[in-house]
Amino acid sequence: MLSFKWKHFKQSIILMAARWYLAYAISYRDIEELMAERGVKVDHSTVNRWVIEYAPQLETDFRKKHKSQVGCSWRADETYVKIKGQGNYLYRAVDKEGNTVDFYLSKNRDKLAAEAFFRKAIGDNMLPEKVVIDKSGANKAALDSLNLHLALLFLMTGIFMPILVRQIKYLNNLIEQDHRAIKKMINPMEGFKSFASAKATLAGIELHHMLRKGQYANAANMAVYEQFYALAG
Repeated sequence: MLSFKWKHFKQSIILMAARWYLAYAISYRDIEELMAERGVKVDHSTVNRWVIEYAPQLETDFRKKHKSQVGCSWRADETYVKIKGQGNYLYRAVDKEGNTVDFYLSKNRDKLAAEAFFRKAIGDNMLPEKVVIDKSGANKAALDSLNLHLALLFLMTGIFMPILVRQIKYLNNLIEQDHRAIKKMINPMEGFKSFASAKATLAGIELHHMLRKGQYANAANMAVYEQFYALAG
């Protein structure tokens, strides 16, 4: 459960402001104005601190306790993210139904980064039967490395479950289209000021995107904003 102890503003105000930023392509100054219309005087820099503090906590709670299970056929790809004027990479994967599997922000686009992403995705979900990628050599090398580890595991357990890797670009249209929802949010930001703030903010954006896609397990007839607030306990 998130802690709002010693905060000057009520929990409901903090969560509302944070959700607005993560849900809509608006600036912190826009939120400052919207809050003022509602009689709440809060500086845009304060809203920024709220997002950085609470967005990753909410995403972690969702991923560990409330996220519905994804399918075993994944589409994986990475998209460009600018941080302090430099190119960084957001690795992402969705299943064949379009549900978000996982994401991972990296300063590099190489085998080590790709393998770190796939290990995170497998650790938080399940071992996929198939992963579709484009012609990226780094992603292929990472998956080949994971399959090697699975082969070594077979020698100890007698169970071999290799990941089928398919490099077919047109089959990866699903993940490329899904990138657009995230890019729609981050493009107006014109780049992040630090890796830490980018990582925290993207966690919140990805969280809200998953809620919109109906990935909150047992959400029943809850609206997206109700699901978001429920995560805070």
